[in-house]
Amino acid sequence: QVQLVESGGTLVQPGDSLRLSCAASGLNTFSRYGLGWFRQVPGKEREFVATIKPDGRTTRYADSMKGRFTISRDNAKNTLYLQMNSLIPEDTALYYCAVTLIIGSTSPTTYLYWGQGTQVTVSS
Repeated sequence: QVQLVESGGTLVQPGDSLRLSCAASGLNTFSRYGLGWFRQVPGKEREFVATIKPDGRTTRYADSMKGRFTISRDNAKNTLYLQMNSLIPEDTALYYCAVTLIIGSTSPTTYLYWGQGTQVTVSS
């Protein structure tokens, strides 16, 4: 059974940094999958944040996150990360990690497995 467990979400102030983690279990060879972060606010569709290829060197970001967010992975630990800097109130959302075989995909419909999400709130 595949499980993805996000952690690290909390309440922060504008301008702060935060690092999210996503621990994966039950995947047959974690390192063969593309991984992604998405976020969602109530009443809106799930939004692509970033994705990373199995090699850990190739990444892709939504335009609004470029230069502020960094996605990374540790294949030895079956863990995905999202470093978020210069947070703004518009970053407030439930953040999800997900797994895909469509490497580099930004569409949530191509992701096979999802975590339950971790809440990030940016407010003064």
